[in-house]
Amino acid sequence: MPHPRVILASSSPRRRELLRLIGILHEVQPADIDESYLPGERPNAHAERLSRGKAEAIASAVGGDAVVIGSDTIVVVDGEVLGKPRDREHARTMLRRIGGRSHIVMTGVAVSWQGRTLSGVEDVGVTIRALSDEEIDRYIDTGEPMDKAGAYGIQGFGATIVERVDGDYFAVMGLALNRLTRLLHEAGLRYAFGPISAD
Repeated sequence: MPHPRVILASSSPRRRELLRLIGILHEVQPADIDESYLPGERPNAHAERLSRGKAEAIASAVGGDAVVIGSDTIVVVDGEVLGKPRDREHARTMLRRIGGRSHIVMTGVAVSWQGRTLSGVEDVGVTIRALSDEEIDRYIDTGEPMDKAGAYGIQGFGATIVERVDGDYFAVMGLALNRLTRLLHEAGLRYAFGPISAD
């Protein structure tokens, strides 16, 4: 069975790491799309639309013979989406808000292949332990919160502040691996603990 070219439509080193973790050989071509919210758009619909938009943008550029994977991750607290912090004070505000309570991480994932795009969203509950102002400042000093939605990353220093994860841990990292492999199967691609193959 042939192994089609696989492209990750993201420059995220965490998503690259996760694909390597499960043996999917791939190249990277980040998608440049408008990530603005549409009026009245719900957070989960936004995450899914962006993951599809990224996959379809690259698929249209490279042709239908490549398998293109798109993903988007957002953090939602009380129905409000927390993006990446603008500066230290914004990061401090976010971490104070999520400390000592639970929030939802929504990760959209999409697979485009041969003119068809399949997608879904993984919702994961995450509980952050209570944080002192000193801990928040020391965490910000690491630089890790500054390029992360919700101002934390579960796979780095942030692992020490996460108390509980209810759902797919890898979705919180940025790529829902279980859902991805199910979408690949639904698209008619084979994933057998290694490279993707086509019938």
